Amino acid sequence: METEETGETGTSWSAVPRDVHAIPCDHAGKKRKQDPGPDPVMEDDEEEEDDDMILEQMKDSEEPSNKRVKPVTKSNSLTGVITPVKTPALKRIGQSISRSISFRTEARPLPPALRSRQKASSFPRRRNSQCWSDTVESHDLTAKEIKRQEVIYELTQGERQLIDDLVLVKKVYYEPMLKLDIMTESELGQIFGTLDSLIPLHEDLLSRLERLRGSEKTVGEVGPTLMNWFPCLEAYVTYCCNQVGAKSLLDHKKHEKKVERFLRLCQESSFSRKLDLWNFLDLPRSRLVKYPLLLKEIQKCTPPEHPDEDTLPDALELIQSIVAEVNRKTGEAECQFYRRGLSYLEEGQRINEIQLSRFLYCHGELKNSKGQRLHVFLFEQALVLTRPGEGKEGGHVFQVYKQPLPNDLLNLEDIPDGEAGGGGTFRGAFTGGNDKVRNCFRVSSRGRAKASSHSLQANDSFSKQQWISCLRQAIVQSRDRSAQTSQSQLCSHTDPALYHIADISLNSDTEMTEHASR
Repeated sequence: METEETGETGTSWSAVPRDVHAIPCDHAGKKRKQDPGPDPVMEDDEEEEDDDMILEQMKDSEEPSNKRVKPVTKSNSLTGVITPVKTPALKRIGQSISRSISFRTEARPLPPALRSRQKASSFPRRRNSQCWSDTVESHDLTAKEIKRQEVIYELTQGERQLIDDLVLVKKVYYEPMLKLDIMTESELGQIFGTLDSLIPLHEDLLSRLERLRGSEKTVGEVGPTLMNWFPCLEAYVTYCCNQVGAKSLLDHKKHEKKVERFLRLCQESSFSRKLDLWNFLDLPRSRLVKYPLLLKEIQKCTPPEHPDEDTLPDALELIQSIVAEVNRKTGEAECQFYRRGLSYLEEGQRINEIQLSRFLYCHGELKNSKGQRLHVFLFEQALVLTRPGEGKEGGHVFQVYKQPLPNDLLNLEDIPDGEAGGGGTFRGAFTGGNDKVRNCFRVSSRGRAKASSHSLQANDSFSKQQWISCLRQAIVQSRDRSAQTSQSQLCSHTDPALYHIADISLNSDTEMTEHASR
């Protein structure tokens, strides 16, 4: 069933196809006595009662706060200065456009009646972006040492803010949804995963960092503390691996009216800072990939004679290895999740390359030459074109379209803008018959029967370049892998008798040399 398109045409690299929700509305008209229908006023009253109950439950869940947040006129926060570290699988889960998944979240405004009944919240709407310099009255530190203290303070404040957000998620989302029976305990367990266990983990680091602050509110040596604590982050493997399935289930449950209403009310409340539930659930992942960045900044500001000069490089190497391991495991979990979601029309479509793939290069929405929207997966060893659908149990499935193409047999062709690269229907399907063809490329397979050529169109030039880059990388790596496999098989199938002949020949030459010397 086709859905009406919204105004946004950006590339969808999301795990779950974007659906358009129909908002029911009542039409004015005279009420018939012989056929009494549902009274819209009564329905509105019932919804208002439900909303009041949800808001009351949210209010009860909020913890009282006696802290005063002072207005800050300046911010020296390093958050906007530091560039993100390259962690593909982890970054994919949080980005709106990426090489693989993007979890795009949409906020629907509250109706006027609900907006007017919002209640005050004890959670501040905005963060207090206080700097280390604001916490001390005077100091005699150098500019470099001041920057070092600012980064350490940023690290400490980041831990405090993350803990506050995780506690908020538990108190305002998880517990009310369970108490109000908005979702089952099992569903909430799948969506929230091991988030609850991360709170004491970060509380531990926060207490360690606070103990390092001296009487002048400065921190001396921080390297050993981080070295001892970083191994705790291996707990993130379980949490991040669960995120792909968690996001899929959350998107599916949003179609239920009571879930959608609860999450909408929460997002419009002051405590949420206009973030939705998934933004909060994604905060631990965002925090994890930031640790290497903060450590590099601390290391950059540490003078050569400082005690941290020896420990910080080891701490940085440790956290980078942990992030890489979490990233690898998350990529494998992501690949396995989408492999399970594939639905095959023919048994011949189940090629080994799909089952042997350990990760995804990218996936997202593309159009074919008929104008049909496809969800295309570029696995480690195969390119799979699918049509998104819904399974028997309500979950999302991806019906395999045409024959999957092994990456080592792929041919890639970049179609310049304006070229009608796929026959008469190509231009009409992609442009409506008026404009030039844009953002298109062609993939085909060599050496397999059933394989065919596919002309595909991305939503924009950036997405096209992402696809072409990923496809080229996948093709090169797959062909290198195939060449290495063929070489190893050739060596393993060499006749052992040949080695015996070589030995005889070598021995004979040796004997002849010895005989001649006599």
